[in-house]
Amino acid sequence: MLDYRCWARGIDRSKKQVMDPSLPCYILFVLIGCVQSSFGNPHQHNDTRHYEYCVLGAGPAGLQMGYFLNKAKRDYIILERNSGPGSFFNEYPRHRKLISINKIHTGRQNREFNLRHDWNSLLSDKPDLLFKRVSSEFYPPADSFPTYLSVFVKELGLKVRYGVDIGRIRAVQLATGRRYILTDQHAADYMCSVLLVATGLWVPQKVEFVGSDLVEGYESISTDPEDYRNQAVLILGKGNSAFETAQSILGSASRVHMLSSSPVRLAWQTHYVGDLRAVNNELLDTYQLKSLDGLVEARLEKIVIAQRKEQSRRRSGVEKREKKGKLYLTLNKYLQNQGEKNESDVTGEELPGFHYDNFSMRKPYDRVIRCLGFRFNFSVFDGSACPPNSDNAKGRLPGVTAWYEGKNTPGLFVLGTAAHSRDYRSSAGGFVHGFRYTVRAVHRVLEQRHHGEKWPSTRLLTSQLQSWILKRVGEASGTYQMFEVLGDVILLRGSHCEYLEEFPLQALPQLSSLSGHGVSDHGLIVLLMQYGKTKIDFLGRSRAETDWTKAWKSNFLHPVLYYYDTLPTDKDMKLRPHGWPLPRPKAIHHMVEDFLTEWDGPVSHIQPLRRFLEHAVQTDLRSFYAESCFRFSLTHRKPPLFCQHGYLKQQGVAHDHQPWQNVDVAGLTPAETDSDTSEADPALPNYLSGAGASVSSGLKLDL
Repeated sequence: MLDYRCWARGIDRSKKQVMDPSLPCYILFVLIGCVQSSFGNPHQHNDTRHYEYCVLGAGPAGLQMGYFLNKAKRDYIILERNSGPGSFFNEYPRHRKLISINKIHTGRQNREFNLRHDWNSLLSDKPDLLFKRVSSEFYPPADSFPTYLSVFVKELGLKVRYGVDIGRIRAVQLATGRRYILTDQHAADYMCSVLLVATGLWVPQKVEFVGSDLVEGYESISTDPEDYRNQAVLILGKGNSAFETAQSILGSASRVHMLSSSPVRLAWQTHYVGDLRAVNNELLDTYQLKSLDGLVEARLEKIVIAQRKEQSRRRSGVEKREKKGKLYLTLNKYLQNQGEKNESDVTGEELPGFHYDNFSMRKPYDRVIRCLGFRFNFSVFDGSACPPNSDNAKGRLPGVTAWYEGKNTPGLFVLGTAAHSRDYRSSAGGFVHGFRYTVRAVHRVLEQRHHGEKWPSTRLLTSQLQSWILKRVGEASGTYQMFEVLGDVILLRGSHCEYLEEFPLQALPQLSSLSGHGVSDHGLIVLLMQYGKTKIDFLGRSRAETDWTKAWKSNFLHPVLYYYDTLPTDKDMKLRPHGWPLPRPKAIHHMVEDFLTEWDGPVSHIQPLRRFLEHAVQTDLRSFYAESCFRFSLTHRKPPLFCQHGYLKQQGVAHDHQPWQNVDVAGLTPAETDSDTSEADPALPNYLSGAGASVSSGLKLDL
């Protein structure tokens, strides 16, 4: 190779002497080598940067995954097209108020419990790195979210590269396996083994119909109420963005009408946080109290938005005059000669009022605004790397597996709001307080698949299982927020068990391959949270079930335990009863709903749970005083499990009217943990024993 320092000295000497005749040959040789290296291998361009993990997007989902990768010391990079994290929230919601609650005061010091009511914070090992640091408002301003994400990046030292606008994503098959190549606006390439797409939803959802070009978009409308003074406004859509827009102009617009194909769905009725929230629903009052505003149902594909051609009476020598401006809503079926006329103009005969004088939307509008939400940006993927459209959500989302890997795109995972197709309209996976846990689940899958790290688990003695379950149902946030989607899996091993937290329920048939843990002949128990399936009046007198003997009739969020003697198969999952999150088990137990969501009642919650667990593990799980254990050891060949794990190891429980006060001394709390587990209160709740109580009728067996 040519020594450039010698070349420079040669050039300098050439001022005084003749240039070395061999120098042009060297220059030609170097140029030929450069050309050959540029065209030799397209996948090894000089600008290609190689990483094990590429995270696309520095929003909350991307940063959450960045935290887990950073903590595990993996080779990763987060690529963000804008100049800072969370750029979506610099523009949306347009009226600058978040509807994710920020409940700071819960009366508890338990971090895990408090996350149940903190819908904005991300997970980390820093106890004070919470959203409340940047805002104390219950419904925070949108500008505070990018601020929080910036603090998150800085304090955790995450590797984020800003100003990288990825315009093309393709997959290539190399000798070492499948790789993804991301090309940015400067034609620089990033190659990675695993691509984690966390771009969210930011492309406005549109519906094409006659006159859709006359409609304004939520993404570009004015947010100044004065711009709508005394105007009649029609809003297309009935989601939170539509009602947010309507609420902002109620005091200035003359009337506001809202139109969509489906009726309003209220979040407090459906238990789906993406449905209309009460903080945005003031227009429902003005509609039902008849104050000029209203809601209408119609399919958007069948409507027409047009300007009416108004003609003045003809005077002698005066041509007809046309006046445009107002927007009219009509229907496709009333249009005449659609192929021959200007679609922006309609005559009086083409308006519904001409055919039906009581048509609800017969008066014209000054503005029509589209508020239909957002969709995933599929345009950056070429055919080799593009996940399919989801079967639900009108195809707005990418289709993913139960462990959030793109269907037909191995190694490409979808995170955050874009992965909401797995639980669309059924849980909280499209929102920060839900997907912070699904992101953690994806990271655990990656750790097992690529690094041989098993899903974190806690090893428990069987006698400790009841206490651990009560602890989890009383404080765990992941299963609480991602109800019917994430659940705790308890692998029974006889005298002990392995407790896995927040496993994706729909991936249960793949438990062994995804987690690294096998299932023994003793079976398994799955603990999850779910709502009742019966439609009720959620504000009626009989809305809650308080009788523990009828726990299976609970309507509100409550713990449910499924016992299986063998691992369910894919076929079992497909054939599960309609509306069930899991296949029909060998035995099922509902813990009756609790107004305080604590589930610590000795009779209503603890005693029925113990009876169910005794059936599953086929052993006596009652608690005993030390003198009782002594008596059992003299009269029985095999004392109860509680005595075996406590008294016979010289860790008996003292004679006390509340034996669980001594549970730590007796060695009955878990002491061996594989990895991160939930933060807990220093001591377990003051449970009563429940020994000798009657058999629970809250247990259903062999369904």
